[in-house]
Amino acid sequence: MEEWTKQVVAEFGLDSAALDQTVVLDIAKDVAHGVARPAAPLTTFLVGVAVGRGMSLSEAAVTVTAMAAGWAEGNGLQTESNHK
Repeated sequence: MEEWTKQVVAEFGLDSAALDQTVVLDIAKDVAHGVARPAAPLTTFLVGVAVGRGMSLSEAAVTVTAMAAGWAEGNGLQTESNHK
């Protein structure tokens, strides 16, 4: 996965320092578990759009993680965060 990511970053001429792979994967995990699996790639795309428009990745991550937790709680789903 690391080599793939390097190639995509290079192909698009992106700054690899702007990518925090752990944060992006955590967003996908939280959304997949708290909302629905198909929502994970769509949400990470939307986070990318928001970051491209000037929002910081950390701010977007906090926002989406809170939204996913609220979604899970609002729909009566039990997530790992509900048990802590």
